[in-house]
Amino acid sequence: MSATLPYIIISVLCFVPAIVLHEASHGFAAYKLGDPTAQRAGRLSFNPLKHVDPFGTVIMPLLLIAMNMPVFGYAKPVPYNPAYFEDPRKGDLIVGLAGPAANLAMAALAGLVAWALYLVLPVAQLVQQNELFYYFYLMFLPMFALINLYLMFFNLLPIPPLDGSSIFAFFLPPKYLPKYYKVQQYALPVFLVVVLLLPYVLHFNPIGLYLDATAGSVANLLFPFRVS
Repeated sequence: MSATLPYIIISVLCFVPAIVLHEASHGFAAYKLGDPTAQRAGRLSFNPLKHVDPFGTVIMPLLLIAMNMPVFGYAKPVPYNPAYFEDPRKGDLIVGLAGPAANLAMAALAGLVAWALYLVLPVAQLVQQNELFYYFYLMFLPMFALINLYLMFFNLLPIPPLDGSSIFAFFLPPKYLPKYYKVQQYALPVFLVVVLLLPYVLHFNPIGLYLDATAGSVANLLFPFRVS
């Protein structure tokens, strides 16, 4: 899909709830494990402004839309304190998985709605006769699923501040953790260079290929039609 006005509007309508529920899920998981840090910081809110990161939530997705690439990004990391957890490493893992799990649930919900409509309505006729239904069924639902799956698989990469870094750390032997945390501070800038510059410099898009193979494949399993 090209960066037309309907595409941009629908992308924003899909991306905002996807990233807000992703971040709120991190905070809610930490809260349920006994950590009030996210609640005190107001990060259990569904207000998008509470979670916006200027680059990761606004600039990066807009650049990707303009470049006609998969829309993904990140929000401000939810603050939490593992010291409140009964088992800090296990708690860190649960909090890290909560955001991607929320995205998976939302993608599955979009697929469920698509299947339900497909089974009870004359979808082929409606998409031709009703413009609003066309945009909802053939653009919003698949894009909502794809963006949630993009966020899920993107955030599962083991690079800070992405969720995969805490998940990856859970499986590292304790003796390697200090070195891993030391490397973390340099990982994100390098990663962003790979995401935004490599496709143009080398005409090779590793993140796009990764998201097509993961998010794209899962999305096609969720819908009664091919999504990507």
